Amino acid sequence: MIERLAAALRRNRSLVGILTIAVGLLVGNLVTHQEPLLGLDLQGGVEVVLRPVPGETDVTTEALEQALEIIRNRVDALGVAEPDITVQGDNIVVQLPGVDDQDRAIALVGQTAELRFRPLLARSVSLAEIEAYKAAIEESGAEDQTDADESDEGDRLDVEDLLNGFVSTPATDDADAVVILPSSPDANGQVFHFLLGPALVTGAALESATPVLEFAQWNVQVTALEGAEGIDRFNAAARTCYYEAPDPLVCPTGQLGIVLDGTVESAPVVNARAFERDRINITGAFSESEARDLALVLDYGALPMVFEDPAESGLVRTVSATLGRDALRAGLIAGIVGLALVALYMLAYYRFLGAAALGSLMVSGVLLWVILSFLSETRGLALTLAGVTGLIVAIGVSLDSNVVYFEHLKEDVLGGRTLRSSVDQAFPVAFRTIFWANLATLIGAGILWLLTIGSVRGFAAMLAIASILDLVATYFFLRPIVRTLARWSAERPALVGMATVVAAAAADPATPASATPATGKARS
Repeated sequence: MIERLAAALRRNRSLVGILTIAVGLLVGNLVTHQEPLLGLDLQGGVEVVLRPVPGETDVTTEALEQALEIIRNRVDALGVAEPDITVQGDNIVVQLPGVDDQDRAIALVGQTAELRFRPLLARSVSLAEIEAYKAAIEESGAEDQTDADESDEGDRLDVEDLLNGFVSTPATDDADAVVILPSSPDANGQVFHFLLGPALVTGAALESATPVLEFAQWNVQVTALEGAEGIDRFNAAARTCYYEAPDPLVCPTGQLGIVLDGTVESAPVVNARAFERDRINITGAFSESEARDLALVLDYGALPMVFEDPAESGLVRTVSATLGRDALRAGLIAGIVGLALVALYMLAYYRFLGAAALGSLMVSGVLLWVILSFLSETRGLALTLAGVTGLIVAIGVSLDSNVVYFEHLKEDVLGGRTLRSSVDQAFPVAFRTIFWANLATLIGAGILWLLTIGSVRGFAAMLAIASILDLVATYFFLRPIVRTLARWSAERPALVGMATVVAAAAADPATPASATPATGKARS
């Protein structure tokens, strides 16, 4: 008994091997609690289209790629699973599945994060004072003065030739200009306007940023670069604005305004002539999340171009979690119903051979689950609705491979061979057909992957992975299991749906001379 079992195991080494591998990988997958991630359309989330502000910046391929990389780093730091970030024309499309705080994610993705340290020329400038100053200039005969312009971002003003300097719009926020910019709203929601001089230091001088909690207040501690373009430049600004002896022309107040994307976050008094490069604090009325977000965007640098506010431009699409679950449920129902109908047909027509085909499908399904879980964990691959469609198509491709083998098997039996000998004769011919068919599918999936973006790539990826696994399951599972079934049902061909075929072959006296019957002798 033991010897026969050992002989059976030797004959079916590939079958035992692939089953051991599949079960082992599945157990490991369950123990580590890995599972495929779901995409935006299956679990809900948000899609943001970032469109450059016309005329503000040059839209080049290099700038778009740089912006995409910065946005990807920001999103990765948020911990969003499988973000899909792509360049489409002049726009950047960001898909964030499963995000909890969608408003925060939208703001973080599109924030330019241009940081500037500007000397504070006037602590608070009211709109009435600015209008009065403009009126005085106009009465004195000044030319080409522009009216105050309330921008969409809230009471940001554009005044030219103010104090013999240049005032820019908040969108451009020219680093070399004198500007009037608003503060962040205080605890009461009040916004102040500050008159600031040309930037003394920009975010390019920073190396890293970290949120810190000091005296029950969240701030951002930044580390400056070493050398002339980093800490030396910052300390030069500190000496200029040192509160005990500020430069009366450059920084009369002794305060340095910290400006992020055209908004004055804070304007601290400079209390030292020099700082250590890792002891620079950006203070403000930050909450914990605001401090963390500010540190994050400063850490990865400013975007190389200015984008429109996606919320105001209608470039945000939100997919609710309920809608995602409905889409997933519909996809699963479609797959299960289709698989059940095909399974009934295979079992009715091929009997135990049909069961072998379903077993092959289960093996490839287990391997596919493990691979998707691994790629989701390591590469952030997400299963989308298009990917589910690709898997459903792959089920049909896999079962078609089984049918090709079974029909070749029938042809050999009709040709006069025994069922047992037909198994080994039919498989090489059938596998060549299966191989070339799957290769054609792989080529098509590869072309789709290269020429498309977004969800279509998910379809191509699932189809390609399933096609490769179909070849593996056919060779290492289906071939040995069918050989075993043929040996077991040699006297009962009805068990494998071959009764009619065997009877037809036995009733036909004219069989090929090369055919080998059960006696092992060629027929004449």
